[in-house]
Amino acid sequence: MTTDQDLPMDAQSATLMFAAKGIDVTPNKDQGVIKVVKRPGLDGDRPMIGDRVTVHYTGKLLTGKKFDCSRDRKEPFCFNVGKGQVLKAWDVGVLSMQKGEVCTLLCQPEYAYGPAGNPDKIPPSSPVVFEMELLKFEGEMLTDDGGIIRRIKVKGDGYTNPNDGASVDVHLEGSCGGRLFDCRDVSFIVGEAEDKGVPLGVDRAMDKMQRGECCVLYLKPNYGFGSEGKAEYKIGPDKDIVYEVTLKDFQRAKESWEMDLNEKLDLAAGVKHKGNQYFKSGRYFQAVIQYQRIVSWLEMECGTGIEQQKRIQDFILTAHLNLALCFLRIKEYSQVVENCNKVIELDESNEKALYRRGEARLLRNEFSLAMADFQQVLQVNPSNRAARAQISICQSKIKEHHEQDKRTYANMFQKFAERDAKVGRPKRRRDESVRSGMNGEVGIKRRRRSQDCPS
Repeated sequence: MTTDQDLPMDAQSATLMFAAKGIDVTPNKDQGVIKVVKRPGLDGDRPMIGDRVTVHYTGKLLTGKKFDCSRDRKEPFCFNVGKGQVLKAWDVGVLSMQKGEVCTLLCQPEYAYGPAGNPDKIPPSSPVVFEMELLKFEGEMLTDDGGIIRRIKVKGDGYTNPNDGASVDVHLEGSCGGRLFDCRDVSFIVGEAEDKGVPLGVDRAMDKMQRGECCVLYLKPNYGFGSEGKAEYKIGPDKDIVYEVTLKDFQRAKESWEMDLNEKLDLAAGVKHKGNQYFKSGRYFQAVIQYQRIVSWLEMECGTGIEQQKRIQDFILTAHLNLALCFLRIKEYSQVVENCNKVIELDESNEKALYRRGEARLLRNEFSLAMADFQQVLQVNPSNRAARAQISICQSKIKEHHEQDKRTYANMFQKFAERDAKVGRPKRRRDESVRSGMNGEVGIKRRRRSQDCPS
């Protein structure tokens, strides 16, 4: 552990001492961050750019005065390393550490708090010392469900990323269980990678990558080759796979604001067709990407003239209806309801939207709401047999639910009664024992008094 006695009083002495004991970990070796290892970490991997790291730290001035400490708060600190979320010295220093390592970093002002310092804590242009302990690190989650984890081996250049519809040139190396099964250069359209045999997870990571970036993607089955596997690569169903991806170059697609309305409408027809192809082949996630592009292009457009307005509304209605159908297939029922609501806002008597919303609500056990939707379907189309059958199912489910509630409450009341009876019996026994005890004590006192009296 670093002690106040370890800290010299001036920057020059501190630099000389740290340089003698440690190593310069800055990329350009300017002695901006010098590291002294206090306790070696576990041999093996180090954090990569973007990894979620957890650390404990103590910050001190060269005088030895402590200005910040995570241990005092009894809570470690987490951040994505190499992303500019923390001091530059931390990004540089932590990337050089191993899990479990404890080190001391001498940080020059340009890597720490700069010429301004930190009011009430850090004087202007002050070097500082941090003791760091790397507790753990893990890849960056690109999806909420943890299905795509990214670890960046080489940081890319620039500030732009490919968007949906962009043309990308990549180098891929895919492996499963340590076996390399795919190694190639390939070009594809973002959102249509499936056409080139590239899994969904690689496609969905594209909009997070920069030109020249090399990253490792850890893909769960639903972002890889799914329950079908990939026979040509000898990969069975439901297998985790790993892809190392290098983004060599890309050409962004036009953004919505860069296109006029006629161009959007012309493109929407082709995108809808592509979405339908994916849907028919069971690629529901890929279909969702296509239908969502149509919505993003046209949802804020008004159009001029009745014919153009009708084309816009037809595309929007179809896209939302198809999205609802895709989400039904992948069991995202809240998304089904949301997209059906969008349709019903535009067309309150839309038979498909009412029916699909009813299906989603039924699957969410919202039986009364579902039945109301199916009843509205019959008002629109009395000959819809499927809706009539669904109403019967809803009624059965509601009846079954009520009967289950009755049984639950009956059992509950029975248990309460049994518990009260059990509680009552010991209480009566306790009362009886108290009374008998009191009677016995009174008898003893009476006998004692009779013995004390003269005969």
